[in-house]
Amino acid sequence: MRCRGLVVLSLLTLHVLLCIVNGVFSGRTSSYVRTEFPSTDMPIDSEWFATPNGYNAPQQVHITQGDYDGKAVIISWVTVSEPGLSEVFYSKEENRYDQKAEGTSTSYTFYDYKSGYIHHCLVDGLEYNTKYYYKIGTGGSAREFWFQTPPAIDADASYTFGIIGDLGQTFNSLSTLQHYEKSEGQTVLFVGDLSYADRYEHNDGIRWDSWGRFVERSTAYQPWIWNSGNHEIEYRPDLGETSTFKPYLHRYKTPYLASNSSSQMWYAVRRASAHIIVLSSYSPFVKYTPQWMWLRSEFKRVDREKTPWLIVLMHAPMYNSNNAHYMEGESMRAAFEKWFVKYKVDLVFAGHVHAYERSYRISNVNYNITSGSRYPVPDKSAPVYITVGDGGNQEGLASRFNDPQPDYSAFREASYGHSILQLKNRTHAVYQWHRNDDGKHVPADNVVFHNQYWANNTRRRRLKKNHFRFDSIDNLISML
Repeated sequence: MRCRGLVVLSLLTLHVLLCIVNGVFSGRTSSYVRTEFPSTDMPIDSEWFATPNGYNAPQQVHITQGDYDGKAVIISWVTVSEPGLSEVFYSKEENRYDQKAEGTSTSYTFYDYKSGYIHHCLVDGLEYNTKYYYKIGTGGSAREFWFQTPPAIDADASYTFGIIGDLGQTFNSLSTLQHYEKSEGQTVLFVGDLSYADRYEHNDGIRWDSWGRFVERSTAYQPWIWNSGNHEIEYRPDLGETSTFKPYLHRYKTPYLASNSSSQMWYAVRRASAHIIVLSSYSPFVKYTPQWMWLRSEFKRVDREKTPWLIVLMHAPMYNSNNAHYMEGESMRAAFEKWFVKYKVDLVFAGHVHAYERSYRISNVNYNITSGSRYPVPDKSAPVYITVGDGGNQEGLASRFNDPQPDYSAFREASYGHSILQLKNRTHAVYQWHRNDDGKHVPADNVVFHNQYWANNTRRRRLKKNHFRFDSIDNLISML
């Protein structure tokens, strides 16, 4: 009898794991009720926006990946009083600084605001999996930081990403950033809407500066992979500002040329075992536009044997069951979803909606207004769509979800937070969404994702034949 009980228990455990891996639990709308901090920005004289000591000291320091494969970084900073030097001194040994890179500086005006001197410096030829120390500025105003390069491109390279969106600079934003700092995240995938400076009179550039100082505690030490949102557009013809994305393009550089892109608004990078594609929701993307043409060619460059995890970032979600911004991503879905399914994209991260939501693997590629096939259906080749527009901005939470919850929605909750994605190896990844429960670090959504490319049984058998070693959970998942 005891033996039979153990067998039943084992079967139940296996069933639960099958449900987790294949996403067959019924959808759930969280009943958690958030007790919010006020959705107001921290005051401009807040300690979190403090300027560094010293005359013309570098501030708003941030780094991002500087090439296609993770052996370079772009280091950016601002000096206020005068241009200074656009030089970065760096070394693998602290306080040695035996190497130097030369950058450039720029500035811009927006109505009656004039920016400081914005410096960008490419540091390339770096070694994988190495800690580098770097120094910017001169004399007593010099500042020192460090960063860690990723492991070499490899199908089984483990790596941990944080995912943050719609951050802003409220006390809720601070809570999100503090929670993320306690994680083991090595690089942030940022899905747009940075400072929310456009919500101030005349799109006050001072709030771009305060936001840059606020996030420096993270952005100076690890790459943030940038994407733009609607709050970066800043089109104000009434103020004489008729170009789009002007502050964003001056302040936040991307390695777009390395992926043969014609615009820093859309690009791709490879990092550890991931191929990450960044799309612009607010740039033209219909057929034969530059973004459409680039994405078509970029998907053909993806090598799942080397980078099995295929991740897409955008701002407006393709699938969203919240009243806020409902169906705003439909035109991009119509343009790109067939490619997402064809190339077996694993995960699509978006922001824009100020709540959290995760979908099942579904697609609507057969949509046809004349046939009536207009609803998403389960699709094992489709990505999981995750909305993380819950960083903490002053507009507040999007708490009104559509009722009933649609079949494609797996979990949703209107709370502030961030996500962590741990790529374990080529076959599986562990994903968590953490709500900011008034200062407590609370994982509210936990999923094990099985890689789309290596889920193929033939490839699994090839792994087994080549004596690929798994730990215990890998062995279990590979059998499912």
